[in-house]
Amino acid sequence: MTAGPQTLPLSFVRRDAVPPAPAPALVSGPLAWLRANLFSSPGNAALTLIALAIVVLVAPPLLRFLVVDAVWSGQNRDACRPEVVGHPVGACWAFVADKINYFVYGSYPIEERWRPNVFFALMALGVGWLLWLDAPRRDLGAAYFFVAFPVASFVLLSGVPALGLAKVPTSLWGGMLVTLVVSLVGIVASLPLGILLALGRRSRLPIVRLFCVIFIEFWRGVPLITVLFMANVMLPLFLPGDVSVDRLVRPLVGIALFSAAYMAEVVRGGLQAIPRGQAEGAMSLGLSPWHRMRLVILPQALRIVIPGIVNSFISLFKDTSLVSIVGIFDFIRTIESARVDPAWAAPTVVMTGYAFAALFYFVFCFGMSRYALFVERRLASGQKR
Repeated sequence: MTAGPQTLPLSFVRRDAVPPAPAPALVSGPLAWLRANLFSSPGNAALTLIALAIVVLVAPPLLRFLVVDAVWSGQNRDACRPEVVGHPVGACWAFVADKINYFVYGSYPIEERWRPNVFFALMALGVGWLLWLDAPRRDLGAAYFFVAFPVASFVLLSGVPALGLAKVPTSLWGGMLVTLVVSLVGIVASLPLGILLALGRRSRLPIVRLFCVIFIEFWRGVPLITVLFMANVMLPLFLPGDVSVDRLVRPLVGIALFSAAYMAEVVRGGLQAIPRGQAEGAMSLGLSPWHRMRLVILPQALRIVIPGIVNSFISLFKDTSLVSIVGIFDFIRTIESARVDPAWAAPTVVMTGYAFAALFYFVFCFGMSRYALFVERRLASGQKR
């Protein structure tokens, strides 16, 4: 007799799951990121190597000038003169520290500088309230920033003797104070005016459409420096003889109108990108033309053109330096005025002043750019599939 088949133990079958192995180095990880983003093609690899070469050539001397060989403290030019200190001298940050109040306030009276400080605090409150997307009652924040804050700032900075605030003429304003005031006025005025002009250009009323087209094309057809000269020199000619306009208000009006024209074209591009079906869907719900525009079309259009809006704001913030040409003591003008002080006649003072200005503008412009990217991702998160 033959024995039947015997059941053998299945010792070769694994009872526990094998832990997942890491992805190959060329699929996930630092090497994969470098390959996908920096060396994905021969052209990209060449550009990456060129960029690295530029960084290697520029970064070390720049770092040495701004940090390693920089002078951080001192009372006068002797602290930043290599023949006095006995070693190479980089950026003279002692000059910036000595002149920082002038860079911030200009010639604003010392005993009244608490008022610009309150203005900066109110501005930070309004900007933070608007930029915080989860902030409570952002509608009140918008009313505060676009209505209450400008009125309070004018009263606070200019002064109203009846309220116990001494009058401070704008000829004494200067520095970062003027730069922020000019840029804020341009930003606050250009967005709502630009939206109205964009809507007017798409209006079915021929007179309204023609007026908006002429307004936009006129202001977009002349350079900003011409607008500033026109506002400073020609604006008083169109007013009665007994009416005068403040020397700071003139460029503010010109910048606001100039920026509004460019903003109108940005917003119009967003309006044209909205499919017609959005308006038809809103009509099927019984919404009036005003509610269709306010609740359906305009929010989508503004979301589309966020990069263009922020780009206009950044350009406006940098272009505020042009007001120095018409005699306004903005931030750049205060640096140019301070660098000729004989007490700080050192070789690197001029470069240090402009390096400080570059850092100032970079911080604000980079901040606006990064916030725009954050808002784009936040608004597009619900549309990703």
